[in-house]
Amino acid sequence: MQYSLFGSILTIGAMIGAIISGRIADYAGRRTAMGFSEVFCILGWLAIAFAKVGWWLYVGRLFVGCGMGLLSYVVPIYIAEITPKNLRGGFTTVHQLMICCGVSLTYLVGAFLNWRILALLGIIPCIVQLLGLFFIPESPRWLAKFGHWERSESVLQRLRGKNADVSQEATEIRDFTEALQRETESIIGLFQLQYLKSLTVGVGLMILQQFGGVNGIAFYASSIFISAGFSGSIGMIAMVAVQIPMTALGVLLMDKSGRRPLLLISASGTCLGCFLAALSFTLQDLHKWKEGSPILALAGVLVYTGSFSLGMGGIPWVIMSEIFPINVKGSAGSLVTLVSWLCSWIVSYAFNFLMSWSSAGTFFIFSSICGFTILFVAKLVPETKGRTLEEVQASLNPYSTKT
Repeated sequence: MQYSLFGSILTIGAMIGAIISGRIADYAGRRTAMGFSEVFCILGWLAIAFAKVGWWLYVGRLFVGCGMGLLSYVVPIYIAEITPKNLRGGFTTVHQLMICCGVSLTYLVGAFLNWRILALLGIIPCIVQLLGLFFIPESPRWLAKFGHWERSESVLQRLRGKNADVSQEATEIRDFTEALQRETESIIGLFQLQYLKSLTVGVGLMILQQFGGVNGIAFYASSIFISAGFSGSIGMIAMVAVQIPMTALGVLLMDKSGRRPLLLISASGTCLGCFLAALSFTLQDLHKWKEGSPILALAGVLVYTGSFSLGMGGIPWVIMSEIFPINVKGSAGSLVTLVSWLCSWIVSYAFNFLMSWSSAGTFFIFSSICGFTILFVAKLVPETKGRTLEEVQASLNPYSTKT
């Protein structure tokens, strides 16, 4: 029970961070929100590193979770608001690539170091980002929202380069922001008909991302590798060897092929990966093809990991950062991030119970959800490649910009 609590309390902290993320980012600014998150993370790592009793570890994990919840919302939003439309998708996905590299590095270092030293090492990137915040500008769209037009244009010029003509982009931001000034900013105002499609796409993608089995594959990967005759550590290295190049490929293709094609390919691959894992468990239950079924499971895990890394891992966060107008971005972003972490906790908590019920059945359920994701993307998710944030938001929320 203590082990489960220690594991799940991080996700609970992330849900708390998600709830407050929109408000902090909206009223104090994107940079300040990132600063808050780093302070939470530093306090959390210190509590874990110097823990004398068990509850210090819980408090530490809770604080780190709060920081993660804040960061998972504000970083994609900030990146989307400062980058030009032709590079926005790639830049936002680099965030996921860096997370991927960071997690992989931590697994590697953690294999050789004491956990207290590992917790202290966790403070280093937090301090680097905290100091780095003094050298980056505030989001021009956030400045425009609060009427700082000159500063907004000045920041935009700094971001695009001295010789770039930013007048058209600055005018578009100003016109769109002014049109939204009369709209409500409350969480209740978010549930209006005009925001229905944006909300459906944002929340739907997060639910399908988490319920598609990513946590199940991650938790069970080591056991699957061992059952396939490989050591758990070799299996994890194989996952990283697939994960990082596929995430990098997603970054390169994001602004060339677009979000929708990558999502469709990614969802199809995760569907196939879960199906192969389910088939392997079915064969094991029936005591058929004993030599081949572990290899089938291994193939399923690697196909799933590669496919998820290509699109479903990062693109829902890219789209979340693009589809909500500035007047509801805080409330909407908080809600979408909260849903993501809540679904992550549900799957993490329920996974062991599902596996004890039926391993094959669990992965057939995941495969079915991934199959539904293909339909969801094909019918509802818009293509946002090569369009400004204002163009994307106006097309999804046609009534919000009418005077």
